[in-house]
Amino acid sequence: KFLARNGEGLHHVCFQVDDAAEALSRVAGKGVRLVDETPRAGLHGMRIGFLDPGSTFGVLTEFAQEGDGEP
Repeated sequence: KFLARNGEGLHHVCFQVDDAAEALSRVAGKGVRLVDETPRAGLHGMRIGFLDPGSTFGVLTEFAQEGDGEP
């Protein structure tokens, strides 16, 4: 869907964090809108959370916390 709508380009940026819940809370406290209020399950057991692109100059931004390796 992204490619059909936008053509080639950057889809999103991901930052590895030690604590995804804390990172989401910290940016929300600074007024950044969130897609995920709390982390959710991602690939390979990671805990992930996305920021609203409207708050990050149109860039979908993800926080990812290393998980236990479970799917």
